[in-house]
Amino acid sequence: MKNSIFEELIKTMATLRSPSGCMWDREQTHESIKSNLIEETYEVIDAIESKNPEKLKEELGDVLLQIIFHSQMAKENNQFDVYDVIKSINDKLIRRHPHVFGNTDIKDTKDILNQWEKIKKQEVANKDRKSITDGIPKHLPVLLKALKIQKQVSRIGFDWKSVDGVINKVEEELEEIKQAHNEKQALSAIKEEIGDLLFATINLARYLDICPEEALHSTIIKFQKRFQYIEENIQKKFNKDIHNATSEEMEQLWIEAKQKL
Repeated sequence: MKNSIFEELIKTMATLRSPSGCMWDREQTHESIKSNLIEETYEVIDAIESKNPEKLKEELGDVLLQIIFHSQMAKENNQFDVYDVIKSINDKLIRRHPHVFGNTDIKDTKDILNQWEKIKKQEVANKDRKSITDGIPKHLPVLLKALKIQKQVSRIGFDWKSVDGVINKVEEELEEIKQAHNEKQALSAIKEEIGDLLFATINLARYLDICPEEALHSTIIKFQKRFQYIEENIQKKFNKDIHNATSEEMEQLWIEAKQKL
């Protein structure tokens, strides 16, 4: 029954792409729908945060559709089909887990990650990589990209010995921004220093085992709630529209929001 449902989905996609199918689906290419996969992935994240199983089920289906869609287009070009995709990932999982499917001994999670990287480096698709930081998707959001690079290099021991060193680095980068600003250095120089501060802050989050993406997401939500409190109460308290309020009046409501929310 379950296999037949999967087969039915593949058949549905093939029908949509056929001459008698949907004009829109026939017109699509890998390039034209690539952003859809990104959008659907973020909707999965929203569904996970909502803790709604039905919503998560629906959004995972939308991601699966994108995989079926791309696989169908590749099949039409005699490149591969969805079964090749499935076989590829299944083979990769077995190959990269010799401690489960083979005889390799593993002590802890760190050993697993180091083993994963070694096996990954030996694979044909990765043999041309000159650095362990190669292969990170160029379109990955920069916050996640920085985190991934930091994780990669930490696995081979390029890391701080204690959290104090990371905190000192963050403070050092902040001081360099202050210095660049006070000395009226070029905007490009200040931009570079801000980049260094952001990179160091992300590294601090990684060292403390905190996902910086999730931390920033939580802060944005917190900020929105507090600012919405200002918008909702500025008329009641000062008989003003938000656009006419002074910074002092908004600051007063901001303090109230911090206390109440």
